[in-house]
Amino acid sequence: MRRGFEFLKKLKKNNNREWFHEHKSEYDLIKEENKQFFNQIYSELQKHDRLTKVHISRINRDIRFSKDKTPYKSNFGAGYARLKPMLRGGYYIQLGPDTSFVGGGFWAPNKEDLLRIRQEFEMDSSGITSITSDKTFLNYFGELQGEEGVKNAPKGFDKDHPAIDLIKKKQFVVKRKFTDVEVFSDDFQKEVIRTFLAMRPFFDYMSEVLTTDTNGESLFQ
Repeated sequence: MRRGFEFLKKLKKNNNREWFHEHKSEYDLIKEENKQFFNQIYSELQKHDRLTKVHISRINRDIRFSKDKTPYKSNFGAGYARLKPMLRGGYYIQLGPDTSFVGGGFWAPNKEDLLRIRQEFEMDSSGITSITSDKTFLNYFGELQGEEGVKNAPKGFDKDHPAIDLIKKKQFVVKRKFTDVEVFSDDFQKEVIRTFLAMRPFFDYMSEVLTTDTNGESLFQ
């Protein structure tokens, strides 16, 4: 992991195709090490959950719609999706100098799922608040994060609803940051798994919401 971080530091200072191609052999070795690391996490996590295959992010940036035209990322990342339709939520890990974190949740729910989540919070927010106020959740993540979709209230919802802060969200994610020292520790991979498993009550609750209608009846018979 240290070698990978040193490579990323140099890449950040020399973020151009010429430099990258000159150091491609070094990157290929690091890429293979990362693949093994991310696949080991997948294998371990699969013992506790049902996942689709791991998606390891490419080092190349998508610069088509970005003002930043630097071609390469300054981090490594991988995502692990749960097996739909009954299991919802996705795990994610990012590794990079001073930018490492483990996260998960619902980054971009489609409009139907977003509406269903908001309806659940409108009817009864005690389920989600009991999870986000739990000691384990607080120790690992602190709070439920995610961008708000509207300033006041989504259409059809009361801006004075007690759970309006939850209802306004368009993303529902959790995140735990790691220092470089923590990433380099022998226990890091196990700590990643423990962090992912701490998301399960949140994932399981949201999965139940998204696989039932507002009467609590299953959408999948």
